Amino acid sequence: MEFSRFLYFWNSNCKNLNNSNKIRCSEFIYNYPNMKKTLLILVLLSLSFTVFAQNEQAFKDGEWFRFRISYSGWMKAGEATLKVDETTLEGKPVYHVTGKGKTTGAIRLFFKVKDRYESYFDRDQLIPYKFIRDINEGGHTKNIEILFDQENNKALVNNIKHKRQKVFDTRPNVQDMVSTFYYLRNNLDVRTLEIGDEVRTDMFFDEENYGFKIKYLGEETLRTKFGKVKCLKFRPYVMAGRVFKEEESLTLWVSADKNRIPLRIKADLAIGSLRADLDAFKGLRHQFKIEF
Repeated sequence: MEFSRFLYFWNSNCKNLNNSNKIRCSEFIYNYPNMKKTLLILVLLSLSFTVFAQNEQAFKDGEWFRFRISYSGWMKAGEATLKVDETTLEGKPVYHVTGKGKTTGAIRLFFKVKDRYESYFDRDQLIPYKFIRDINEGGHTKNIEILFDQENNKALVNNIKHKRQKVFDTRPNVQDMVSTFYYLRNNLDVRTLEIGDEVRTDMFFDEENYGFKIKYLGEETLRTKFGKVKCLKFRPYVMAGRVFKEEESLTLWVSADKNRIPLRIKADLAIGSLRADLDAFKGLRHQFKIEF
């Protein structure tokens, strides 16, 4: 970061803090050039990680989550929401999941994010029929709609911004970025997993097929704003490709109850970390087990 921008940001946000918080604020600025991509990944994951469950469904119509994204659990950097609705698409009963993410606070001075993701997936098979990605990330915009032909393993990508359409081959029962995690939430039986085990699935994003995997790290009790919660701990990976590079610094905690609530996503940085923490919820299918 050039010195003039550093000084402007420090005077605007750090100057009047106490000494301890001045140090934290300075660390945040130091990390900023390498944080933008990591912050974007956290926003995307917050819109996606409603993960890992059992044979019965872990979610229902009306489920809603809000996440607070922060630097080292201290400086607010953004927020994301997820909402589940039941509807129909061309006569088929589907779940419609809408995810929204944005940067907030001081970081908006440098990197503005305003994203919307939507997925329409079959209520029984949990495979997607339609996916929408409408984003503005620091002035970089995309407006893409994908229609999945699951019978013929095809995806019609409609790039609305550039007014072009193209058909791509997909793998059988391919998932989109959002439906992937709802699918795993209902179909991954953690009772059969041992620490270090990895589970893989196929995902189609923008115009490319990706492999997605998660590594099981065991159980952990997490302190949250709601109380202490017994969690399952995972490390998610996206296979390296044209858009993504494999990230090894990400860690995910989900509740060990039947809801499989995404409670925290953390990305370690050279100094400090970026975190997405569950901040509010409603419409859970099962009782949320909290230790007070």
